[in-house]
Amino acid sequence: MPDLLLELFSEEIPARMQGVAARDLERLVVGALSDRGLLFEGAKAFAGPRRLTLAVAGLPAKQPDTSEERKGPRVGAPEKAIEGFLRSAGVTLDQCTKQADGKGEFYLAVINRAGRRTEDVLAECLPAAIAQLPWPKSMRWTAGSTRWVRPLHGIVCTFDGEVVPFEFAGIASGNTTLGHRFLSKGKIAVRHFEDYEKKLSDAHVVLDAAERREIILHDAKQKAFALGLELIEDEGLLDEVAGLAEWPVVLIGSIEDQFMDVPAEILQTSMRTHQKYFALRNPKTGALANRFAVVSNMVTDDGGREITSGNERVLRARLSDAKFFWEQDKKRTLESRVDDLKHVKFYNEFTLERKIDAIVAKASMIALPIGADVEKVERAARLCKADLTTGVVGEFPELQGTMGYYYALNDLEDREVACAILDHYKPLGPTDHVPESSIGSSVALADKLTTLYWLFLEGERPTGSKDPFGLRRAALGVVRILLEGGYRIGLKYLFEVGQLGALIASEPNTRADTERAITDFLLDRLKVALREKGTRHDLIDAVFSLGNEDDLVRLVARVEALQSFLKTDDGANLLAGYKRAVNILRIEEKKDKRVYAGEPDPALLVEPEEKALFADMATARELIAAELQRERFAEAMMVMARLRQPVDGFFDKVMVNAPDAKLRENRLLLLARLRESLHAVADFSKIEG
Repeated sequence: MPDLLLELFSEEIPARMQGVAARDLERLVVGALSDRGLLFEGAKAFAGPRRLTLAVAGLPAKQPDTSEERKGPRVGAPEKAIEGFLRSAGVTLDQCTKQADGKGEFYLAVINRAGRRTEDVLAECLPAAIAQLPWPKSMRWTAGSTRWVRPLHGIVCTFDGEVVPFEFAGIASGNTTLGHRFLSKGKIAVRHFEDYEKKLSDAHVVLDAAERREIILHDAKQKAFALGLELIEDEGLLDEVAGLAEWPVVLIGSIEDQFMDVPAEILQTSMRTHQKYFALRNPKTGALANRFAVVSNMVTDDGGREITSGNERVLRARLSDAKFFWEQDKKRTLESRVDDLKHVKFYNEFTLERKIDAIVAKASMIALPIGADVEKVERAARLCKADLTTGVVGEFPELQGTMGYYYALNDLEDREVACAILDHYKPLGPTDHVPESSIGSSVALADKLTTLYWLFLEGERPTGSKDPFGLRRAALGVVRILLEGGYRIGLKYLFEVGQLGALIASEPNTRADTERAITDFLLDRLKVALREKGTRHDLIDAVFSLGNEDDLVRLVARVEALQSFLKTDDGANLLAGYKRAVNILRIEEKKDKRVYAGEPDPALLVEPEEKALFADMATARELIAAELQRERFAEAMMVMARLRQPVDGFFDKVMVNAPDAKLRENRLLLLARLRESLHAVADFSKIEG
């Protein structure tokens, strides 16, 4: 079957936009083809510095013929109604048939449409699809109103080897393209995707971004290995440079010794941010090597020596600036910079100086229950944001915290304090580590909780996909630090407003509402954190909704024990029995306009099965309470499992709605007691299934 080849050739497309644009192009074209009844075998999009390409295989030569039935007005309807129907359907009255539907006869038009040639459909729909590409930023480069990411220079569009004629932005489609800007000459004529890909390769263009990425990674590793070094892999940088070079060539350059006393993070960040260089390291010591890998888009006769030399000169200037900032910053202590934070705004009139006061107070409160050194916690909290006023962080904001660590060591601060400053931003994402020490955890929790508290109080809560202040990340960080550190701190304790309330003027009711909102928000983040582990969100609700559990470590332990229990036959059957009991209670309570609660009367227990359930529940309630008190949640579930048999026996043999009113009430109280007993473990009504 025929194939479609589409290439959009332009000035350099920003690397960060290429992959998304290729996927959008595929989505728009495939959608347009599907809407027009053109099915195909497969489609694949490609992106590079100067071109977006789409190959669609197995398209039919023409659209399928279609037949549509359209129901018209009743026979005998007003003439104008009939004429309007015939006009809209494009048929005459003689071409219509009459059909009956039990209410009389009506006209039915059968409209047959012959399928159009695929090339005609493509010529119509492709310009519209290209125009709809949703670029983050676009520009006009002609007198018309057409906007695109960069000036468009050419369009290749062939179907079954022949040109599909159309025009977009004043450019007519054709079958010729260009290869590498410097390593090829002249236009390249193409008919099908196979010869297009091969001819581009011959013209020093690697079409597939994944292939360019693999070439860069392989060559960089091999050249580093030849020097006894190893590449410091960087997925984000690798994706970016793969979008900058059509014919990637990896070269190795040198860093002058005068810069090697600058912290490795500064050197690596400067190379990555400004020059798109990969850093190398000594595999034995892990120390940064005085070498870097640069990806060139050029093959030269001298093996890249001139290109390497030029990049070394540029890097020298960049690192000279970084070294200057580093040396200047060290002339002041972090302590001397804390006062400068009163000029740095965190939110509206809330300065970083005020935030530091809140962090110090909150961190010292957190340090006590987790066994951290309070004095060191307060010192780390006091200095944790001071590096934001330094020249290096001003140049490289991503080094905040890291530079605080180095400056603290330079100031001869305690190493644990310095490490806490380094770690207090962690975790930065779902794959990042949490702080290693209890000191770092105290400061990190205080920082994140202060951010959540203030911004929630001000109404800056995430909505939909919008989270400009990173509050979801902060909340998930709180959850992960508590869980992975095994810190037994209740949320009520974390939200004590003594210290924060002294710094933030707000009404008590507003503070209480804020704390409830943050608690719900943290619970949502907890569900996210546990989802990948296969923990059910409804079980979290079932335990948390009891209202007496705000220790996340204990909460997760209870949830995991409950989940394991419900996977057993005893657990599944007991849940079914609970739901049956609750359904009966709900119906009868609605009918009787009362809530059944209290102890059933043992004297009114008639059947052996209800006596057995009463006795077993009395024993189970005491044992369950004791096991929960000792936090032996698995054992509490084992006790609860013993109720499965008496519950099954009760429903098999006992009529709840007995004719005798007293017997009926007593049996409903027995079911209410079962509900209450199970709710000591979890609110089973929240459990799905």
